[in-house]
Amino acid sequence: MPTSSPLFDLTGRTALITGSSQGLGLAFARGLATAGAAVVLNGRDEAKLAAAAAALRAEGFLAGTAAFDVTDGAAVAAAVARIEDEFATIDILMNNAGIHRRAPLAEMTEAQWREVIDTNLTSAFLVARAVAPRMIARGRGKIINTCSVMSEVSRPTTGNYAAAKGGLKMLTRAMAVEWAKHGVQANGIAPGYFETELTAPLVADPQFNAWICGRTPAGRWGQPDELAGTAVFLASAASDFVNGQIITVDGGLLAGL
Repeated sequence: MPTSSPLFDLTGRTALITGSSQGLGLAFARGLATAGAAVVLNGRDEAKLAAAAAALRAEGFLAGTAAFDVTDGAAVAAAVARIEDEFATIDILMNNAGIHRRAPLAEMTEAQWREVIDTNLTSAFLVARAVAPRMIARGRGKIINTCSVMSEVSRPTTGNYAAAKGGLKMLTRAMAVEWAKHGVQANGIAPGYFETELTAPLVADPQFNAWICGRTPAGRWGQPDELAGTAVFLASAASDFVNGQIITVDGGLLAGL
């Protein structure tokens, strides 16, 4: 059901969220749908996408699916054209697809490096490149890139991930610089440590869990639905003069040493 405030009302808008069959991507989709948007879920596993979309529809939301590989430029272009032809115009793009391939930099393979850079950074360029010209022609659009606290800091064995997320921060700003004059806002959300299916092993690790809870002023992991408000803000008219910004949602982690 749409929000009661017109500033945050996404009724009549359609959002494409990449990497949204589970975890933070699905939470973003649910948040946008709660504000009234129709959502198109993306991933490569059609069965997982179908189950996620069915769950959203069971909650009363408008949800469709588009299975394609975000690292394949030709597949991205074809999928975007198909969505706009068969479903609706893409008013909101959330570039959320991402993976981890941990290894010390001195031991990291070229394949581990390229896979993370391609999925976490290049995909955002490819999908935005396909969507942005259509937004520009309409004179409006919202692009939200899922950055990370690792757009600003790093940890051992996450060099490829930090490089990708740091690059995504600057890509977000480049999008803003080039497209703001066309009525398109490009911003980023930088989550801290959130409890999802992918982070479950880390949450279950007593030593790592204690480190995160001790390092985060809030004293806990974030819950995925705690990102929804920031996504709705950046997708709505409330942020029409906000451009090139990275909003960190981390329970205060980056605020202290």
